[in-house]
Amino acid sequence: MGKRLAQIERKLSKYAIQNLMTIIVGAMAIVYIADFLVYTGTGKSLISMLYFNRAAIAAGQWWRVITFVFCPPNTRLIFIIFAFYFYWLIGSALERSWGTFRFNLYYLCGIIGAIISGLITGYATNDYLNMSLFLAFAFFYPEFEVLLFFILPVKIKWLAYIDAALIAFSFIMSGWSVRLAILFSLSNLVVFFYHDIKLSVLRIKRNISYRISVWRSRRR
Repeated sequence: MGKRLAQIERKLSKYAIQNLMTIIVGAMAIVYIADFLVYTGTGKSLISMLYFNRAAIAAGQWWRVITFVFCPPNTRLIFIIFAFYFYWLIGSALERSWGTFRFNLYYLCGIIGAIISGLITGYATNDYLNMSLFLAFAFFYPEFEVLLFFILPVKIKWLAYIDAALIAFSFIMSGWSVRLAILFSLSNLVVFFYHDIKLSVLRIKRNISYRISVWRSRRR
């Protein structure tokens, strides 16, 4: 995998887009502001014209195949500013860690996965795509601290554990459209971090086994 990726990078690195996350976040911000202005003036939602919709795509609204990537998170203004900053922060950090080409490839794999799941089930969202960025960031910088609710300092690794648990719960409780969206959108995470994920699972398994053995020894 490493050798093949290096070969591909040498051939295609000149096509990589620098500061990709700045462009993505900038597009989200423009869509958010434009949607606010359009809704204020007409009562109609611009974002509703950008969401992934398989039936609408089949009817000729082909732009939805990609514009769903630029849809901002559905939250209030104070939180949207934080979300944009956080997306930019983790995306820029990943680009510095991986290099421009590999970060482009990681994000592109997530987009393709989301599109494939959307074409199969009719449902696609950029939520899990952006979540894959966060989880990748947590692999690189597990000790990085953020201020939860702008007050409480929390390490990224703990937030990643919570998000992973929520994703697992959503996978179990939701229908197959959501399950496929999760699987395909997070496929880039599995491809790029397979060995890290395997080691993390084994480490957790060993910790659980150790705690169980300690608990049993104390009861004897």
